[in-house]
Amino acid sequence: MDTGDSLSYEMMAEDFNALLDYLKIKSCYVVGWSDGGNNALLLAIHHSDKVKKMAITGANICIDSSAIAQDIASIDFLGPLYKLEQTPEVKNTIKVTKLLYMLPNISLKQLNEINCPTLVIGGDHDVILPKHTLLIAENIPQSNLWILPNSGHSTLINYKDLFNQTLLDFFKKPYRLIESGNRLD
Repeated sequence: MDTGDSLSYEMMAEDFNALLDYLKIKSCYVVGWSDGGNNALLLAIHHSDKVKKMAITGANICIDSSAIAQDIASIDFLGPLYKLEQTPEVKNTIKVTKLLYMLPNISLKQLNEINCPTLVIGGDHDVILPKHTLLIAENIPQSNLWILPNSGHSTLINYKDLFNQTLLDFFKKPYRLIESGNRLD
């Protein structure tokens, strides 16, 4: 258990970077779900040389009504935790839960600096609104968007076989820019 008094996605992305260095991995394919998607975005922003390609699902760049479904955003996850005895485990849970309320804060400018091909994925009924997932995809220069029907936040579980095959295909094939007349293909 992490006994530090703070936690951020930036700290976690730096930990991933340090792990890659420790393992002597110069660059890799990155897959991130939810918080892991946020970490993947930050790894690609701050350590672009480490990420060959990435696939993110259920990621968000901010916490507001444009990003989070209101029925979820209105739930108070922290209040009940403060009423518990403040054991190290409860304190850790509070620290992790605070991420849901305060972070990340990734700008559109930062997304535009990502230079690796990226598959941006979301469920059409995800807690992260599809319009927010689209916003992320629209601001990463080499991105593809995949919204899965009849799926919430657990796209990689609800569609595990299709999800895995799609990611394998994405990582194998070169990024293809489709514009002008090729949009009719």
